[in-house]
Formats: sequence, structure tokens, C-alpha cells
Amino acid sequence: MKKRMTQTLHVLTGPTAVGKTELALRWAEANNAEIVSCDALLFYRGMDIGTAKPTAAERTRVPHHLIDLCEVNERMDVTYYVTKAQAAVAEIAGRGRRILVAGGSGFYLKAFFAPVADAVAVSAELRADIEAKLVAEGLPALVAELERLNPGGLGGLDAENPRRVTRALERCRASGRTLADMACEFARQPGPFADWAVRCTRLDRAPEELNQRIARRVDAMLADGLVDEVRRLRAAGLEGNLSAARAIGYRETLAMLDGQLAETELAAEIAKNTRGLVKKQRTWFRSQMPEHRVVTAAEATVETLFV
Repeated sequence: MKKRMTQTLHVLTGPTAVGKTELALRWAEANNAEIVSCDALLFYRGMDIGTAKPTAAERTRVPHHLIDLCEVNERMDVTYYVTKAQAAVAEIAGRGRRILVAGGSGFYLKAFFAPVADAVAVSAELRADIEAKLVAEGLPALVAELERLNPGGLGGLDAENPRRVTRALERCRASGRTLADMACEFARQPGPFADWAVRCTRLDRAPEELNQRIARRVDAMLADGLVDEVRRLRAAGLEGNLSAARAIGYRETLAMLDGQLAETELAAEIAKNTRGLVKKQRTWFRSQMPEHRVVTAAEATVETLFV
């Protein structure tokens, strides 16, 4: 019996504002590909300006998948993402087209390299209890409880990320086990795309160049109506979704609308926090991703992107 050839997923990642969108479009156009997003904030309808979501014109150029999956007040998790990503990949492959995964959200990007969801069942009641504790007592209280439940340490958990801390605490409480115990078992599982070959390229730029691009992007977002977008999303329940409400660009604008930040300081605050995000992204890329190719964005071409 003839062995089925392994199919290939092409993955293009890199930090915020590095220039992934246009290069992804051009590569997809040249290679009969469709794009699967792995950007956590593109899932939400209406979060357009502050996420630099591909425009309608860009999505006309190349079909995009996993954008505008849910309302801003709905909860998104990696299990749902994996299910949708697997379906999208199968559909694209079934049409005989190539697949380009594009985005910089590490937690979702990791789904293409390794297992990302375990079998720990978390009840709605437990989720609600931890969510209420986060609102009432703040993130430090959740971190303190996690540390009590994990005397051996929290490993590589980002203790400043409310979503990661919340999920970790849910799983520890639900299973009665430590993060380290669950991680050992988890690492033995096959990933959701284990049957695919993955070719990954990461774009990067010199820090000063990227900082300038961030500043220009923030100015453009504000000129395009970010503040009005946040007003609309607040009315639609943005603050009921902590992950969305605390996203960079949105949390600063909410603070400005609430009088906690001067309007004249808004652009600088968003840019500063975006630079902080880029620093975290680069650390994650270096420490969490398997071996991959790094290309200077200014030198990247469609022809050499995945050579």
C-alpha cells in the first residue's frame, strides 16, 4: 500500500507590527494558498482598528479563516480554536490549495507544533467562581492561590497574563494536580497537527525600526477611529470579556474614557505597552517554538520566505 505523502503547513509569525500581513497576502497569492489566522484578537467581531485586522479588501485578495468567529462578549479558548483550525485546514487542503498560518499569538500558534489542550474538565461553576475572584480580588490573589497549589513553582507560566493565570488555576482546582504533573502527562500527547509537516518562518526587525513602525501604527489607529470603536465595543459588552478588554489599545482607551488617562497621553501609552508586548513575544518565540527560520522583514521576499 502506497504511503500517503505528508502535507505541509506553512507558518509565518513574528512580533506585532513587523509586517506579517502584506507579506502573507503576497505569498498566498503567489502560491495558491489561503490564510488561517492565529491572532487571538482577530477572533472577535468589531475589534477591527485596534487589532489591525485585515481589511475587507485584503480578505478579498486572499480567503482568510478564523477571523470574526465570535462576539466581543463571548469567550474564546484554545480547544475551540483547534477544532476550527483543523476544520479550516482540512477544507483548504480538500480544495487542493496550500495553507499559510499567519499571526503572532503564541498560545494559539503553539497548536501547530505541539499539544495545547488536555483532558481536564472545568465546570461552568468553577470557571464562574475563579472569574468572580479575579474581579473582586485582582490578579495577585489568583497568582497567590496558584503558588500555594504549586509549591514546586509555576514553571514558564506568564503570571502577569490574567487569561493564562485563570486557566492554570481552573485546571489545578479541577484536577487536584500541580501544573508540573499535568505538563509531564501533557507532553506525551500528540499535537493536533502531528500528521502535518510544519515549515515556520519568523519575521523580525531591528528594535528601533520596529518601534517606529509601532508608533506609526498607533497614530493610524487613532486617526482611523479607535476611540469610537472602543465606545461601540463597550456598549456591546467588551468589559465582560477580560481577555479582550485588557488587550493593548483597548485597555488604554477604556482608561482614557474613564478619565484615568489623559487623551494627550493615549498614543504614547499604547505604543509603550505595545513595545512591552513585543519584548514578551520575542522571548516566547525563542523559548517556546521549535527550531525555525528567522528572516529580516526588510529583506524577505515571496520567493525566499520558506526556502
